[in-house]
Amino acid sequence: MYNEKVMDVFRNPKNVGEIENPDGIGTVGNEKCGDIMQISLRIKDDIITDAKFKTFGCAAAIATSSTATEMIKGMTVDDALKVTNRKVVETLGGLPAQKIHCSVLAEEAIKKAIEDYRSKKNA
Repeated sequence: MYNEKVMDVFRNPKNVGEIENPDGIGTVGNEKCGDIMQISLRIKDDIITDAKFKTFGCAAAIATSSTATEMIKGMTVDDALKVTNRKVVETLGGLPAQKIHCSVLAEEAIKKAIEDYRSKKNA
């Protein structure tokens, strides 16, 4: 079902946990499958210096969370907003069609975390 890269990331995820007092946090879920994903960010001068995730879900949900947080570390906030679920799937070497929604959650969680950061920054 899953390719070797997805299984490797699932077995050895990076950035698990949450950032204490994050600059931005985004939590999303999929009611159909029950996956819940939270991404927290540390941002300095509009650059993402750290990203962590907590995910309740399947192997694909964990693999996409780990991959997405790895992808955005070091990016500007604007560049991180351009990370799409397709880019996450490509980085993982593909996902089964019925698991693509997990990559969508990763994209949405990044966007929500950045929205949270911007709302705090402009408050």
